[in-house]
Amino acid sequence: MDPTKSKAATGEPPATRWRVLALCLIAGFMTLLDVSIVNVALPSIQEGLDAPAVALSWVVSGYALTFGLVLVPAGRLGDDRGRSRMFLLALAAFTVASALAGSAMTPLWLVVARLLQGVAGGLLNPQVLGLMQQLFHGRERGKAFGLFGAVVGVSTAIGPLLGGLIIELAGVENGWRWVFFVNLPIGVAAILYGMRVLPRDRTRDARRSLDLVGVLLLGSGLLCLLLPLVEQEGGGAGTPWYLLVVAVVLLASFVAWEHWYRKRGNHPLVNLRLLRIRSYSFGASLGLLYFAGFTSIFFVLAVYFQRGLGYSALQAGLALTPFAVGSAVSSALGGRIVHRMGRRLVVIGLLAALLGLLATDVLLATHPGSLAGAVTAAPLLVAGIGSGLVISPNQTVTLSEIDAAHGGTAAGVQQTGQRIGSAVGTAAASGLFFGVLSTSGFDAAISSGLIVSVGFVGAALMLALVEVLVARRAARP
Repeated sequence: MDPTKSKAATGEPPATRWRVLALCLIAGFMTLLDVSIVNVALPSIQEGLDAPAVALSWVVSGYALTFGLVLVPAGRLGDDRGRSRMFLLALAAFTVASALAGSAMTPLWLVVARLLQGVAGGLLNPQVLGLMQQLFHGRERGKAFGLFGAVVGVSTAIGPLLGGLIIELAGVENGWRWVFFVNLPIGVAAILYGMRVLPRDRTRDARRSLDLVGVLLLGSGLLCLLLPLVEQEGGGAGTPWYLLVVAVVLLASFVAWEHWYRKRGNHPLVNLRLLRIRSYSFGASLGLLYFAGFTSIFFVLAVYFQRGLGYSALQAGLALTPFAVGSAVSSALGGRIVHRMGRRLVVIGLLAALLGLLATDVLLATHPGSLAGAVTAAPLLVAGIGSGLVISPNQTVTLSEIDAAHGGTAAGVQQTGQRIGSAVGTAAASGLFFGVLSTSGFDAAISSGLIVSVGFVGAALMLALVEVLVARRAARP
C-alpha cells in the first residue's frame, strides 16, 4: 500500500474514539513520566540499596536505551499484527516491570527491571500514536495530537516534581520504591478499561515477514549509536566512542538492505519511501533537533538547582513547573489551530522557546542565588508555551500525509529520532556542564549547559524556516 495516501475515516463511534484517546494519553503519560521521574529518586535509591554510581547511571540510561531500541519493530508489529493486541501486551509488561523495579532487593535487580520497563515502554508508544493516527482524521486528529503533546510536555517537566513529592511523603530510604509502584494501580485499571474500549484488530497480513535481518541491523546500529551517548550522560569514564563508527556502518547497511529487500518483492521493516514525503522527512528531522534541546534543559537545570543551589528534590521540581504549565496549555491550543497554520505554528513555537531559554540564561548570569527558581519562572513559562506549540503541531503535520496502515511504523521511526536527539542533547549538555563545573563553578556551568539547548532549538528553528520556504515555493504555479 502506498504510504503517501491518507486513509478514510474508521467506522468507530465518536464516543469510542475519545475513550480510546483517554486510554492512550494515560499510557503515554506513564511511559514518558518514567524517563524523568527517576532522576530525583537517585539519592533515595543510593541510600536504600547502597547502589554504586554505575548502577545509578544505568537506572536512568538503561530505560532510555531499551526504549529507543524497540520503537521501530514495535510499530511494525502493531501495523501488521494488531495495535490493540500489542497495546495490551505492552501495557501489561510495563506494569509487571514496574512491580519488579519497585520490589528490587539489589542494584542489579533494579537495573534489569528498568531495562525491561524500557522495552515495554518502547513497545507501547508506537501503538499509542498508531491508534491515534488510525482513529482520528482532519481537525480531530490535530486536537488528539494536541492533547498528546500536552502529555509529552507535562510528563517530562512534572517528573521531578512528582518524584520529589513521592519521596517527601514516603521517606528517603524507601520512597524510591513508590516512584515505580505508583504505576501499578494505573496500569491494572488501564488494562481492564482497554479490554472494553479498544477497537477490534484488523490484521493486514499475518503472513508478512518482520524482516529479521532489518531488525538486527537497525537494532545493532542504534545500540552502537546510543550506548556511547548514555554512557557519557552517566558521566562514565572510558566512553566507547569508537562504536559511533560501527553505528554508521550498520545503519548504512540497514538502508541498503531495506532497498534490496523491497526490490525482491518483500515487505521491509521500514518503508524508506516514507522519507520522500517532505512533511514527514522535515518533521522527523526537526523533532530530533528539538528534543536534543528540549530534554537537556531539564537535566542541567535540575542538577544546577539541587547541587548548585541546595534545592530539595521537591523545590527543584517546583522551579521547573512553569515550563510544564505553559507546555500543557499551549499544546491543547496548538492542536486546535495547527490545521490552519501548519508548520508556521511550529516556527512561532520554536521562536518562543528560543527566546525563553535565552532569557533564562541571561537571568541566571545575574547570580540570583536562592531566588533563581522565582527569577526564571517567567522565561521558563514562555519557553514552555513555545514547546507546546512545537511538539504536538509538529507531530500532526509530520504524520498528516502518512497512510494510517503505516502509522505505527512511521511513528516508531519518528520517536526513534526523538530518542536519539534526547540522548545526543543530554550527553552534550552534561559533558559541557560538568567539564566547565570542574574548573569554573556552577554559574559558568549552567550557562554552558543552556547554550547546548539554545543551539539545538535554534537549529530546529532554522530547519522549520527552510521547510516553510520550500513549501511556499512548491505551492507556486
